[in-house]
Amino acid sequence: MTRLDSAIRRLTAQRDLLDWAARAIGPTGLVLEIGLGNGRTYDHLRARLPGRDIHVFERAPAAHPDCYPPEGYLVVGDLFDTLPPFTARHGAGAAALIHIDIGSGDEAANASLARRLAPLLEALLRPGGILLGDRAFPMPSCRDVSAETGVPEGRYFVYRRET
Repeated sequence: MTRLDSAIRRLTAQRDLLDWAARAIGPTGLVLEIGLGNGRTYDHLRARLPGRDIHVFERAPAAHPDCYPPEGYLVVGDLFDTLPPFTARHGAGAAALIHIDIGSGDEAANASLARRLAPLLEALLRPGGILLGDRAFPMPSCRDVSAETGVPEGRYFVYRRET
């Protein structure tokens, strides 16, 4: 598979899963976009979930000018510094949906980052809440529902917080 084919497959999976999750989550709860990048998935989320509070986390914002969240919804800084106070402010179990796409080309570093972030993300998910991620996250209170989404195995990872 070429790198172009791989990128198309990844973007298609992202779009399909964001659409699926927008239909699958409950009517309340925060939506978190972790890793703004150029803003494509944030833009998609705000179009699919109008009226929902979407908080965006980014270490170094550099998105397309049309793809920035409104004032007060962009959290800038390292996730290990910003997620704990966010959780304290909004409460554990505040998020109905978390989309996280922050990996690099270094798979060992990605796996380590996912292990370290998993407890912080798991604490934010409400019962029935969904996490979509570009990698596997070890979260004991969540069930891997990736196979239920129709996205090819290993392309993207989907977890639902158990009730």
